[in-house]
Amino acid sequence: MSDADPRRSIPRTDVLLADPRLMDAAGRLGRTIVRRAVSGAQDRARRGEVLPDEVADAAVALLPRRASTLTPVLNATGIVVHTNIGRAPLSAAAVQAVLDAAGHVDVEMDLATGARSRRGAGALSALREAVPAAGDALVVNNGAAALVLATTALAAGREVIVSRGELVEIGDGFRLPDLIASTGARLREVGTTNRTHLRDYIDAVGPETGCILKVHPSNFRVDGFVSAVGLAELRAARRPDGSPVAVVADIGSGLLTHDAALPDEPDATSALDDGASLVTASGDKLLGGPQAGLVLGDASTVELLRRHPLARALRVDKLTLAALEATLRGPEPPVWVALHLTADELRPRTARLAQALGRDVVGVEGRVGGGGAPGFALPGWAVEIPVAAVERLRRPPGDIPAVLARVEGGRGLVDLRCVPAERDDDVRDALAVALADEDRAP
Repeated sequence: MSDADPRRSIPRTDVLLADPRLMDAAGRLGRTIVRRAVSGAQDRARRGEVLPDEVADAAVALLPRRASTLTPVLNATGIVVHTNIGRAPLSAAAVQAVLDAAGHVDVEMDLATGARSRRGAGALSALREAVPAAGDALVVNNGAAALVLATTALAAGREVIVSRGELVEIGDGFRLPDLIASTGARLREVGTTNRTHLRDYIDAVGPETGCILKVHPSNFRVDGFVSAVGLAELRAARRPDGSPVAVVADIGSGLLTHDAALPDEPDATSALDDGASLVTASGDKLLGGPQAGLVLGDASTVELLRRHPLARALRVDKLTLAALEATLRGPEPPVWVALHLTADELRPRTARLAQALGRDVVGVEGRVGGGGAPGFALPGWAVEIPVAAVERLRRPPGDIPAVLARVEGGRGLVDLRCVPAERDDDVRDALAVALADEDRAP
């Protein structure tokens, strides 16, 4: 390399790291990420792709926007609980609670005495207040974990009685029979795919019965010549010695009390009032909180689960407990708001967006999503866009936020139901760029 070679002028790493922009980035992203960007920029200069005095700018350009590779998106699909983008978005109160809990908190300590206390007492108390019919509550890391813990504690090495019509498959190919088998329990199937009667359950109960499991078929519906047994009827099920059988109701979507807007969706309060020993559900669906598995029910049965060794492996962290309590005690979460928006409330926002872009407003039907209320429509409105623009919305340039729209019937649809009203302008700006690219396309 000659003395005149401009690559000799490439700034040293320590000089580049002293650049105020890179120093600030080191505080936000960590020194490892910043050093990697600096090294990449220096390599580009050595290859002659950038000039030596452009290396600092090149390093800044190589920095990611954030330390995590997860990209925030605006949900303009009209699907309220969208599993692929994290299900329920947290409320502002829950987000603040997570930030407050990120340091040291009294998650398992009584500050008045300095002694150890029950883990997450605040969140558990909030759950009991939200569902007074529950004698006690427990929180684990997701809905499947809640069901696994319940069947393991009550029926490992014994039988779980379940209707053939409730042997469901949930997301990503996970099937209820496989889940139950993993606990060491044996499935005792009763009834048929479309019809199960009380006598089927009563005839199956015996000395080997661990529990009866009722599963809400949340992601499908069976109509026509069908019958199922309600929780109240199952109170009649008895062991040969006359003792009652524990009934576990997996309601799925986490509705705690009846909601007239979702008339066919089961809720925890009604299930317990009807005689369920335990109710299991998810926390990040209709409840609108963080990912969690909720267990509510008879105090002695909940305590049996809490004392089981598996409960330790399934427990949640302080951030989840903080977000859950804030969701339960705070204002209505975004999921609740989106579910209860009417078409009349959505029309003016949609019309403003369409007018700003010179596009048409069309009637649409949103969905609950997340396996909740299958087939239940949420009437609303959307801005119609070309299908090609939907992909561009997901991958915008620069600092423009990613927007997730949906494709239906050969057209792109931007539905504002799940977009906070204060973010409508962000959707407009993202759409303007995506549609401009569409106009320039050959």
